[in-house]
Amino acid sequence: MPTDAPSSLTWRTQSKIHYLDYDKILLTALVILHHVSITYGAPGGWYYKQPTTDAMAKVGLTLLVATNQSFFMGLFFLLSSYFIEPSYQRKGAQKFVLDRLKRLGIPLVFYSLVLSPVMNFLVYRYGHHHQVTFLQFLAGYDNWIDPGVLWFVAALLLFNVMYVVFRPRYSLPDALKLPSRSSILWFAVAVGLISFLVRLIFPVGWVLHPVGFQLCYFPQYVAFFAIGIVAQQNHWLDQLSLQLGKQFFRIALVMVFMVFPLLFVVTTKLALPMSSFNGGWNGQSLVLCLWEQITGISISIALLSYSRHHWNVSNVFLNTFARSTYSTYILHPLIVIGLSVLLADVSIEPLIKLLIVAPLSIILSFIVGKLTLKLPGADKIL
Repeated sequence: MPTDAPSSLTWRTQSKIHYLDYDKILLTALVILHHVSITYGAPGGWYYKQPTTDAMAKVGLTLLVATNQSFFMGLFFLLSSYFIEPSYQRKGAQKFVLDRLKRLGIPLVFYSLVLSPVMNFLVYRYGHHHQVTFLQFLAGYDNWIDPGVLWFVAALLLFNVMYVVFRPRYSLPDALKLPSRSSILWFAVAVGLISFLVRLIFPVGWVLHPVGFQLCYFPQYVAFFAIGIVAQQNHWLDQLSLQLGKQFFRIALVMVFMVFPLLFVVTTKLALPMSSFNGGWNGQSLVLCLWEQITGISISIALLSYSRHHWNVSNVFLNTFARSTYSTYILHPLIVIGLSVLLADVSIEPLIKLLIVAPLSIILSFIVGKLTLKLPGADKIL
């Protein structure tokens, strides 16, 4: 995701940012896996779907995407905001905003006007077998404002502008100690309760068009974005211990492999509607919101702690792709869609297709993302 990490070495030593770059590689790979999983049976919106009919496989894929959703985009916001204040101090407000407009705005326009029509055509022509040419498709195309997966970039641009507007009015917290385990868990509960209240109005699946925001998840995104700023100011990531990471890893394991299955077993046994999980004044929505935040924050702390202690050394292979995570994120839908429609008419179980498409999508997306940076001017934007 777009950060100023490569150019921020004047304020942090090189050794202290390796693991954050490698975390972004992992998160980008999870985003790709997430969308491939939705293609072949997991719940969620995506351009093209060919879902499996295997019930147990759907349960497993649901667990996978629910766990991903609990933390990966929130952690992206945290990693992006972690470098905002040093960048702002180095550039000043005007240059900072212009830089963000270039690095975030140009990809948004490119995705909406170029990538989105191409991907929708591939699905329409080869996924749904409508015999039309690309020009014929464009003649009837009316979805020109479509950020797709770049809703994240649109939100990040909005958050950055808000940061510039409100920063002079508030002093940043300084000399704050890393919160205790109990304080972090209470914070997760608070965000979960806010998410529950938000979903009374904006349930899961409700999308703010044309920017593509699912506001049901935004309490965490806003919270993580703010945490990234405060964490950098107070060096919280440097204070993460392995012991704390292990404690939250154990919490995450319990939440993912015990609480989540139990929640659905109880729902099934009591014959409660699954749609209640999407929002509303009911226990299912409340418990799911609490589960998401406790799980997501636990996984985030465990990952940041582990990577800080074990990945904070330069790795030549990973460095090759660390610089291209942003371009990989932007272009990966084209790869996922291309591979899935290529196999659309192959008569094999969708789960087998998932096992083929998932690793190929991750590998090819990173390769294409890296090659894109070689295009003239691309490295200035991406």
